[in-house]
Amino acid sequence: MTLRSTLDFLLYDWLGAEALAARARFADHSRETFDAVLDTCERIAREKYAPFNRTVDTEEPHFDGEKVILPQATYEARKAYAESGLLSAAQDYEIGGMQLPYALEAAANSFFAVASISIGSNLLTSGNANLLMAHGTALQKEVFALNEFNGRWSGTMCLSEPQAGSSLSDVATRAVPDGEGYEADPLGPRYRLTGNKMWISSGDHELTENIVHLVLAKIPGADGKLVPGTRGISLFIVPKKLVDTQGNLTGVRNDVALAGLNHKLGWRGTTNTLLNFGEGKFPVEGQAGAVGYLVGQPGKGLACMFHMMNEARIGIGMAATMLGLAGYYASLDYAKNRPQGRPVQGPKDAAGAAAVVKDAAQPQVRIIEHADVKRMLLAQKSYGEGALALNLFCARLVDEQHSGDAAAADEARLLLEVLTPIAKSWPSEFCLEANSLAIQIHGGYGYTRDFPVEQYWRDNRLNMIHEGTHGIQAMDLLGRKVLMENGRGLQLLAGRINATIERAIQVPALAAHANALGAALQQVGAATKAAWATGQPADALANAVPYMQAFGHTVLAWVWLDLALATLADDAALAQPASVGRMGSMRYFFHYELPKIGAWLQVVSTRDATCASFPEDAF
Repeated sequence: MTLRSTLDFLLYDWLGAEALAARARFADHSRETFDAVLDTCERIAREKYAPFNRTVDTEEPHFDGEKVILPQATYEARKAYAESGLLSAAQDYEIGGMQLPYALEAAANSFFAVASISIGSNLLTSGNANLLMAHGTALQKEVFALNEFNGRWSGTMCLSEPQAGSSLSDVATRAVPDGEGYEADPLGPRYRLTGNKMWISSGDHELTENIVHLVLAKIPGADGKLVPGTRGISLFIVPKKLVDTQGNLTGVRNDVALAGLNHKLGWRGTTNTLLNFGEGKFPVEGQAGAVGYLVGQPGKGLACMFHMMNEARIGIGMAATMLGLAGYYASLDYAKNRPQGRPVQGPKDAAGAAAVVKDAAQPQVRIIEHADVKRMLLAQKSYGEGALALNLFCARLVDEQHSGDAAAADEARLLLEVLTPIAKSWPSEFCLEANSLAIQIHGGYGYTRDFPVEQYWRDNRLNMIHEGTHGIQAMDLLGRKVLMENGRGLQLLAGRINATIERAIQVPALAAHANALGAALQQVGAATKAAWATGQPADALANAVPYMQAFGHTVLAWVWLDLALATLADDAALAQPASVGRMGSMRYFFHYELPKIGAWLQVVSTRDATCASFPEDAF
């Protein structure tokens, strides 16, 4: 199966994306226009991205003292992407968008991710612009968001600081009013920012004429002190180069300086930076301090930023998924062509005991004929294609949230709340494992730079870390998402899973799997209650990561069972290799993966304190 055929099945046979054209927002579209978008993106990814994946890994970004230098291929790829219209694909016609369903946009972007994840910086640009469309003023939307959507400018989000890491309560960047009349600036209340931001993807480059930074900072109180915790965090637009109300560059460089480039294990084609705001290297009107424009209300910045963070988290899940699939495709090709070893024969020895015998006179077989290699390929396939289905399902929920009736939109919103930590973290862990298995299939060659699988692993290792580390996502899931609105989100998800179980249990080939999924769902529910039995967050959250692993495996088992139902719906296609592959992947996941949840949930249910209580001096 190719990526395109997989996407076609997921979009049209499983998610029913073609039916979205019946809704007013998507009325100008059809299967034909959807396919045209996928065709275009597949072509650009093949021509402008895939050939240069190794180039951007070996020719790392460097700073010449004035500007960041990137390989020429990066500029050409970014230009082709911007000209395709994908930056604003889901936006309104009135602002130059195509009003495509988000599910189609996500599917189209998967081609670029599988071709070369680190060439583009488009994820943050779209998220930045979408945040401004939701929370910015009319002029902020027109000047900043629209110029990001049309490709002139790019965007970042600046949260982490060297001393704070993921602890946003400890943000120390300050924002003070920029003189008399600061509140009347047409671009928004104008402040001067000082502070340092770390781990800023695409924080500096020459790919676009301007970079729009969205920066979290605190406005000091009357006593000059910063408000402790997250309550005092505000959000600001801080452009690298200052602009007027028409979106024209004024020729004035803002006081934002590149302090250094981080040298990364992978994902090297995208700059990752330390930025200094307001240090005085580029004084504006003779004064140190980066000029920034307030977005929304003072002290409400984190709520605004989460609009972008949640979108980015789903995007990271998709990135991890596509890297997992890239490794799968590479190792599948290698396994089909690499001869090594001979078939195992099993005659009995003189005593009648079974003996493993290999006839050295026989020709070697391709390694795909070995059962253990098939196991590793099946694991990769079930992880990658299952994660792709989950992420596209989440994208389809976004469409429901924006174009469905009120009840359906609210249900989609709450399901997304519960599923977002899974959509980000499950692929980040298990598609990384898929990359490890791809290296294993290549043997010693996989550990060299002669084959691409080592780069896929290095690129993917980032995804468990950024946009909220694995542990943070787990605490968000068990500590907030499954409890919110009195557990209604968890109940909605359980309702969806039970609906699939009820359908599948009527199909003889799926009945046993349906029962296994039902038992897993009960285990997750019981473990959720047991974790919170004492009412103490420290007790419940000590084993949040095993909980998330079990929860994620249960969700993926549900996805695979639902995909099996869609596969069996087409009798004519059942004998086709793609259908056989999906059914085999479903069986693999239920037989080899789903049983793992018992061990994970055991420590959750008993509130095992082994890790939490372990004394520091015993390490």
